[in-house]
Amino acid sequence: MITTLDQHFPIGVRFMVLSALGFALMTACVKLVSTHGIPVFEIVAARAFVSLVISYLDVKRKRLSVWGNNRKLLCLRGAVGTSALMCVYYAVTTLPLAEATILQYVHPVFTALLAVLFLKERIQFSTFICIAMCMLGLFVMVEPTLNVNNTTDLPMFSVMIAIMGAMASAVAYVIVKKLSTTEDSSVIIFYFPLIALPTSLLLIGDDFVIPNLYLTGLLILVGIFTQIGQLGLTKAMQTQDASKASAYSYVQIIFSVILGIVVFQEYPAMETYLGGGLIVTGALINVFGFNFITKRFRSA
Repeated sequence: MITTLDQHFPIGVRFMVLSALGFALMTACVKLVSTHGIPVFEIVAARAFVSLVISYLDVKRKRLSVWGNNRKLLCLRGAVGTSALMCVYYAVTTLPLAEATILQYVHPVFTALLAVLFLKERIQFSTFICIAMCMLGLFVMVEPTLNVNNTTDLPMFSVMIAIMGAMASAVAYVIVKKLSTTEDSSVIIFYFPLIALPTSLLLIGDDFVIPNLYLTGLLILVGIFTQIGQLGLTKAMQTQDASKASAYSYVQIIFSVILGIVVFQEYPAMETYLGGGLIVTGALINVFGFNFITKRFRSA
């Protein structure tokens, strides 16, 4: 029997909300660790190590082969995901948490387009509205940065790195959707840290910083919260269209705004609130459908 909750909040959507919460807590921990001088590549390595251990134990618990079936595509997913992770972590450590999250979450636009090209998914009218509102929201937020006379703009290099991370994330999500037809979710998740750990260790070089007990705990939490986010993401992609599932992950913006204010005393500018509002509204329209939103608005 299909309940009202299942109708309006499918299991894939609920998994994506869990994923968004996990990733929001993860980015907060990353930013907190970076304020104590831990370099980005070391944070990536620590996150990958924790995730690798958890993923390996999970795969073995299911009595599966850790290598999976489509090894080339699994390795590609790991490589693309690693690139996205490094871009996202750099953006988080050099931008306010809310702004970094919003810039990162342009990825549903790229995901929807890539899903059409490679997964042959059809973009619905509500998704077109979501894309338009997303781009408008991002413009509203970033516009002060594009104004050369503005003295409180965001670092343009960090903005570009964040957008590159969003593009790489979109590619990774589409690959996950493709792999979900042949691979178990635990195997897909395992390949991410399997590639990320050795890559980040090579890139650390001489910048390694020995963390104290407090920072070690935070680094472990980065890995744990990431694992929660990855699990929710992979489960969502297996039960929902790639474009719709990824769009609902915009709820991470709300989590990040709250964490930014509470933990870092970062109060977003008005442009961030306006842009984020447009993006979240577009995401809701994409998930629930344009007709559902307008009906609710009229009946309010």
